[in-house]
Amino acid sequence: MGLYVETRVRADLETLWAYTQEPALHQRWDLRFTEIADLPRAEGEPRRFRYATRVLPFLAVAGTGVSAGERHRAGGDRVSALRFSSPHPLSLLAEGSGYWRYVPTADGVRFLTGYDYRPRWGRFGRAADRLAFRPLMGWATAWSFDRLRLWCERGITPARSRNRWLLELAGRLLLAVVPFVLTRLPLGPVSLAAVALTVPGLAAAVLLPPSSRVPAARRCPRTPPATAREPRLLATLEQP
Repeated sequence: MGLYVETRVRADLETLWAYTQEPALHQRWDLRFTEIADLPRAEGEPRRFRYATRVLPFLAVAGTGVSAGERHRAGGDRVSALRFSSPHPLSLLAEGSGYWRYVPTADGVRFLTGYDYRPRWGRFGRAADRLAFRPLMGWATAWSFDRLRLWCERGITPARSRNRWLLELAGRLLLAVVPFVLTRLPLGPVSLAAVALTVPGLAAAVLLPPSSRVPAARRCPRTPPATAREPRLLATLEQP
């Protein structure tokens, strides 16, 4: 799989399963989606769903997917797999597939994902994906996983996590920008003090660790272990 993210959640398996498998709960913590809704299906068919991501106030890019899960496995772990596609001409992501794996541990659940996709728009799309979109997707997945962890472990709702993250981001920007701006103003001693604070301010903005109550992508490993592999369940799903 092209992208891999994992986290460890100190919560029971049933709670984590519900927060990730119920569309109304999933769309609250996953930054990659604005809306997720189940579609009608016949009995015995895999689960089908529609997803949408609002990229502008007046523009949402939508697609469909098919998924299946295994809740009762011999080792006690669980897995779900999906395939997805978007016919929207403005969606760089054309089609893809992935999985979630839930591995119980002594103090919670090791929750991990692996997924990949095919970009559209030819050579330009492949370049845009490699340079910008794929790194952004990796960061958004990791940030969302840590947001989910805070919800499960501490009861911090996704909306509150987002607001705290925005406040912390604003504080880091102030640390970096205010001393620099003051150096450009004819304020005498104030400007000289600002010069002395510019480098420390930039260092603090970049190096200070995030608050333990704010989601951070850096907390989630993104290098797959050598034993990582797609679940066999994925091969049973057809592209939607």
